[in-house]
Amino acid sequence: MAHTDATSQATRRSELPGRFDRGLLLAALGLAGLGVVMVASSSIPVADNQHIGPFYYMTRHLMFLAGGLLIAFIATRVELEHVERYSFVLLMLAIVLLLSVFVPGLGMRINGARRWIHLGISGFQPVEAVKLMLVAYLSSYLVRHREGVQRQLLGVIKPVLVSGLIVGLLLLQPDFGSAALIVATTIGMIWLGGARMRNLFALALPLMPALAWAAMTEDYRVKRLTSFLDPWADPFNDGFQLTQALIAIGRGEWFGVGLGGSVQKLFYLPEAHTDFILAVIAEELGLFGVVLVLGLFAWLCGRGLMIGARAVQAGLYYQGYVAFGISLFIALQALVSVGVNLGVLPTKGLTLPLISSGGSSVLMTCAMVGVLLRVSYELTREEAQSASRERTEAGVWA
Repeated sequence: MAHTDATSQATRRSELPGRFDRGLLLAALGLAGLGVVMVASSSIPVADNQHIGPFYYMTRHLMFLAGGLLIAFIATRVELEHVERYSFVLLMLAIVLLLSVFVPGLGMRINGARRWIHLGISGFQPVEAVKLMLVAYLSSYLVRHREGVQRQLLGVIKPVLVSGLIVGLLLLQPDFGSAALIVATTIGMIWLGGARMRNLFALALPLMPALAWAAMTEDYRVKRLTSFLDPWADPFNDGFQLTQALIAIGRGEWFGVGLGGSVQKLFYLPEAHTDFILAVIAEELGLFGVVLVLGLFAWLCGRGLMIGARAVQAGLYYQGYVAFGISLFIALQALVSVGVNLGVLPTKGLTLPLISSGGSSVLMTCAMVGVLLRVSYELTREEAQSASRERTEAGVWA
């Protein structure tokens, strides 16, 4: 009788409370809020010079951010077990999206690259959605083939081949920056999934010369590499972007010249509100502003990795791997963007997540944050269920 009463007191999973991680949410809101301020500050001179209204880019950024918040809210309401069930469909959709940029009338060629599709009112960069779809598929693979990934070289090769197909399509566009990002994130997810280091090294050896060959086959990539090594050798041509960014960073010193006081954004620094927005932050807010940005990203991605580790420990393997993949994507993209602005990495054309002005990037980064929040919700719900189960068992034995 005691067993029946105790069992009847057990709470169903759907009735258990879950909580969204507040630290994760606050870090994301902090980055987004700083992004609105800095997009407004850095884009006004550009928009005014183009005679489209001084607040055009800020208004556009706010519209995409509002859309991103809506997508994030929807993502927090979707059970990840449903996403896992359709992970292969998402992979197929990712491939279709990357192929769509080559369809005449749908794909858009900008600055010699086919990376966008035309959606009527705006362009969309498919690779931003592909990042999340790839994470969804790789996480499913790591769950289904966990033992093979951890013990066999073949178990590691299969997900790398899938990512290799994605990378190949990106290099055809061409988009070397996103391709390198996907390679790094895939290797990171496989390693966090328990793969042996010797198997990862065996895969890395042929990949490194392949990426080097891809980097050296196009003249513009070679120029980026040479200008990165010594931007002052040609400061008015190939090294112009980097030299202007370094001048902006140098002017900022400790606490900057003041919000809105940047000189370099006045037609000296190209892409001041997108790729090189960190240089404007450094000039206007100084080293303090750069450390603030780095701290917020460390907080966001650190919380994401911790949530992933807790989820794996709780038996929520799919949720944990999804958290790992999203955290790695955001962290690596932020790291590359910061490195480009500081002159320690070649120019890649990657935006600073949640801060830079942009459409596709803002929308899909918000979606990633929404999925991370969903993982935290399902994790706390599972922990509450485990605690309820333990209390029930204690009541039975009592």
